[in-house]
Amino acid sequence: MTKKKIAWVVDSSAYVSDTLKNNPDVHVIPLNIHFGQQEFIDGVDLTSAQLYDRLRIETESIKTSQPSAGQFAELYSKLDKEYESIIAIHVTNSLSGTISASMSGAQIANVRMECVDSLSLSAGITGLVDKGFLLQEQGLSFEEIADQLRTYATKFRNYILIGNLTRLYKSGRLSSVQFYLGSLLKIKPVIQINNKGELQELDKVRSHKKAIQYLINNVVKSVQTEGAEVVYIMHANALEQAESLKEAIQLQVPNLQLEIGEISTSLAVHAGEETIAVLWYAS
Repeated sequence: MTKKKIAWVVDSSAYVSDTLKNNPDVHVIPLNIHFGQQEFIDGVDLTSAQLYDRLRIETESIKTSQPSAGQFAELYSKLDKEYESIIAIHVTNSLSGTISASMSGAQIANVRMECVDSLSLSAGITGLVDKGFLLQEQGLSFEEIADQLRTYATKFRNYILIGNLTRLYKSGRLSSVQFYLGSLLKIKPVIQINNKGELQELDKVRSHKKAIQYLINNVVKSVQTEGAEVVYIMHANALEQAESLKEAIQLQVPNLQLEIGEISTSLAVHAGEETIAVLWYAS
């Protein structure tokens, strides 16, 4: 049997667009979601609707965890029979141990694999895979593709409007003082993933309407300055808001390609319902 050249592996924090979903060489390994002692597999036995229902009433701690090295090894051993090499692109190492588990799994399976830290999440991973497809078409080796993707990852741009401070606080990414003041003053925090893959707070905006306008102004300014091939508007059970945001940005940048998608359940656990994120790569 002739092996295909490259298998692409992403974790389930990625936005699995139609392009990725319809490509037989793309393989998704799911993260895990824990409600107390109960464990669910992201996107497999817990739908986004079920997650949001539970988030509204859940009193137990909710956590996420990466796949084990053994799970990665099992997947890589299987792919090794069909492909010459593997490129794995994962959620930023600053927020998850997924990359470490992936690399350990590759060592166990003894496969030719390059692991790329996306320095991002969600559609940030999607954009890297799409870029990888183009590089593959140009005939680059899997090592060369991975090297170029690591450079391309630093061009990631994003603005994230957190929908629920309670979820961010319970996930350990917001202090009790920040949570108290934010809730008291009805503050909407806008955060960003910097070029090291770390979360940083950009601004605090009073009222949801002003926060949405903040996103519009900054996205339009950034895109007009640096350019972008496609901008992803990701949401957590907030489709109407995402569509309104798309229309507002499109009015100011008519030729810009905008795609709406839903963030994965594993990310919604931390960001909370009604989170809106705008993600893209500078040209």
